[in-house]
Amino acid sequence: MTVYKYIGRTNQGAQKKGIVDAANKQAAIAKLRAQGINPREVNESTSILHKDLNLGGAKVKNQDFVIYCRQFATLIRAGVSIVESTRILADQSKSKPLKKALEEVEDDIRTGVSFSAATLKHPKVFPLLFSNMMRSGEATGNIDDTLERLANTFEKQYNLKKKVQSTMTYPAVLFVLTIVVAIFMMVFIVPSFVESFEEMGAELPWMTIAIIAISGWLQKFWWLVILIVVGAVIGFQMLYKRNEQFNYAVHYGLLRMPIFGPILQKTAISRMMGTLSSLFSSAVPILQSLTIVEQVVGNPVMSKVVLEARDSLERGNTLSEPLEKSWLFPPLVTSMTRIGESTGSLDYMLEKVAEFYDQEVERSVDTLKSLIEPLMILFLAGIVGIIVAAIFMPMFSLYEQM
Repeated sequence: MTVYKYIGRTNQGAQKKGIVDAANKQAAIAKLRAQGINPREVNESTSILHKDLNLGGAKVKNQDFVIYCRQFATLIRAGVSIVESTRILADQSKSKPLKKALEEVEDDIRTGVSFSAATLKHPKVFPLLFSNMMRSGEATGNIDDTLERLANTFEKQYNLKKKVQSTMTYPAVLFVLTIVVAIFMMVFIVPSFVESFEEMGAELPWMTIAIIAISGWLQKFWWLVILIVVGAVIGFQMLYKRNEQFNYAVHYGLLRMPIFGPILQKTAISRMMGTLSSLFSSAVPILQSLTIVEQVVGNPVMSKVVLEARDSLERGNTLSEPLEKSWLFPPLVTSMTRIGESTGSLDYMLEKVAEFYDQEVERSVDTLKSLIEPLMILFLAGIVGIIVAAIFMPMFSLYEQM
């Protein structure tokens, strides 16, 4: 959005100067007139203070976007026009990226652009699912219902994602903590006992010898360990973002993992089926719906199956056929999809599948939480216990000899 400096007069005749954000000069003039200002001069600001700093395109928090959808639906139901609703929500939004995007959307609407087309210009703020469902809502006149459905969809996906993330985060943090504690003991605790062992002249067991050797190596090459870890993290991130094959392999490996894999699989199925159901319910054509799902499902392994399903439909086959061939989808999913296709109630069937897997993920996560805490504590105790045992075993052996 461009910043324009203006000079004009209010409806009461008072002179007024200032700045205004707008997509172009015509939009700036329209915005000023809507505020009761008759501009005489409107020029683009050249001041560096008015230039936007683009730091990678900040995204809107999910909870802020859900609240926006619900408030938007309420305003539309109350009979407020789309352009006025957009202006009201832009004024009261606490999210800077959302506020800025809504102001630009308002300017576009005032110049004759449809709301859905205006939101497509801001893919980092408005998801593809949102823009396409709103396009359908504009065509059918059910914008308020569409917004409520979108809010429910985003809220369910957000809650499910956070629940899975919290479960995955705990073991990851505890694992890192265990490694840090082990390295600390190797570098600072074990060396203090080495001199004592040498003075005592005790015969060291193989476990103690191994621990002392690892400790000595870490003291000499600690910088190499740091370089390897940092290099591995940076290399992984670069490959993950830029190499599609590596990205696919990572997601495939995660889905095949024991314990965590089935949870991720159920989460992906729930997201796919819920999104597809929402699009069908909003009268979005099935081929277009599958194209959208392919881009928003967030898993390249599942995106590949969705692409195959789209190609299958284009060839005149059913949606359920490619799903049946994939190991990702259990018989329940393919059976419900087949029944939905044959009875003409595909959106309802997909919604029920999504609800079922939402509940399955919640049950699996709750069960995993109750099991993973004692297992990780046992892992931490085991690593520390091995180091401690290696240190004290020579002492016990020397005491027995005495």
